[in-house]
Amino acid sequence: MVKVLTEVCSSQRKLAPDTAGSDQRKQTSLWGIAQTARNKPHHRFRDLYRLLTPKLLLQAWRRINKSSAIADDDMTTEVYQENLEDNLMDLAERLKGKRYRTKLVRRQYIPKGDGKFRPLGIPALEDKIVQRAVSIVLELIYEKDFLECSYGYRPKRSAKDAVSDITFQLQYGVTGYIVEADIKGFFDNIDHDLLLRLLEVRINDKAFLGLIRKWLKAGILEPDGMVIHPETGTPQGGIVSPILANIYLHYGLDLWFARAVKPRLKGRAFMCRYADDWVCGFQFADDARRFYEVLPKRLARFNLEVEPSKTQTLRFSRFNPSRRKQNVFGFLGFEFYWWPDRSGTNRITRRTARKKQLAAVQRMKDWIKKSRHLRKHEFFGTLNRKLLGHYNYYYVRGNSRAVWSFYGQAIEQCFKWLNRRSQRKSYTWPRFKALLDFMNIRVPKVTEKKRRHTVALC
Repeated sequence: MVKVLTEVCSSQRKLAPDTAGSDQRKQTSLWGIAQTARNKPHHRFRDLYRLLTPKLLLQAWRRINKSSAIADDDMTTEVYQENLEDNLMDLAERLKGKRYRTKLVRRQYIPKGDGKFRPLGIPALEDKIVQRAVSIVLELIYEKDFLECSYGYRPKRSAKDAVSDITFQLQYGVTGYIVEADIKGFFDNIDHDLLLRLLEVRINDKAFLGLIRKWLKAGILEPDGMVIHPETGTPQGGIVSPILANIYLHYGLDLWFARAVKPRLKGRAFMCRYADDWVCGFQFADDARRFYEVLPKRLARFNLEVEPSKTQTLRFSRFNPSRRKQNVFGFLGFEFYWWPDRSGTNRITRRTARKKQLAAVQRMKDWIKKSRHLRKHEFFGTLNRKLLGHYNYYYVRGNSRAVWSFYGQAIEQCFKWLNRRSQRKSYTWPRFKALLDFMNIRVPKVTEKKRRHTVALC
């Protein structure tokens, strides 16, 4: 851990206390934090805990998802909102007087689609509010530090942006080899002490960091009633978890790749990361091989390890175009491969990953079968939203076959199960198509917007 922190802090000045406000030490405004973070990359912020005022808590309240699950059943968002101003004032007073206590995080397991389950941690309502407020402050500080290759859980950045930018990089760069990687149980293995030491590089406020420590150490209530006190990790589902994870990998992976790996390479390279899932491209095979070999050692210093089944090195070049299976890699639900266009020029092509396609079709079939009893407007309204959600993510240029296949199978299942609502057949195909037109069922349409690729990846 000492070596890691020495490396992280090597580009920082001496860790001396600072204030982010005026010389009179007035409470720092959010705008002032953003300006200081932008203009002073080595600044350490103080008095952040004092920013947790009723005003900031109200802003946090407006930004939390009111319909999502919460851990305390006796305090719903509707009940809390009935006396919102007084409740937030009371919460701010408890924070100020250090009387705020975190509640147990309720564990819930959701299926991942491959027979496995993803553990989610659902915090209590007031924990959500305070976590959102802390996330707002952290975002103002670290958004200026995060590199261009990081996309996950950041404002005005999405998975589709990552897909678009990596497509541009592959098409117009000099990539010959790809290393795709994933971290095994990333959110469950974040080292608490190391994370807090990394936060100290930019934050000099023990009360603020102590609040984050409380959430990291909060007990987890399992479905069977057992309470677990974690030694590592941060619960998926916690509002503050995404930005903490980004900070951890910013120091553990992004800066290392940009400042230590790339200067030692013989050729060009890039990295594109979304949370704990990332892809690296290299010009030469030796560079890709060396990175692949040293990566586990680097992650081990942060108490992490790669997922062997999702980590590999492969040849990926326009000069070795793929009609072959091994020249395809997956990232964020898409498969990337080279394919000749009408003029014979090899182009980067994307399609929905086969596992994602099968899982999406199966989910749609299950929903149609279960919901066929609903009234027409309710059934087709929900169907439209599900179809549009699929189009909005997956209908990028070159992926028409997969998206239209999804649409066709959904319509066929609707025709099948709506005709089984009674003993008599309700629709013929002409009548059913007329009904689809009347209900304004959306057909697939390209949703990928053109982006100005002015900034290269890391």
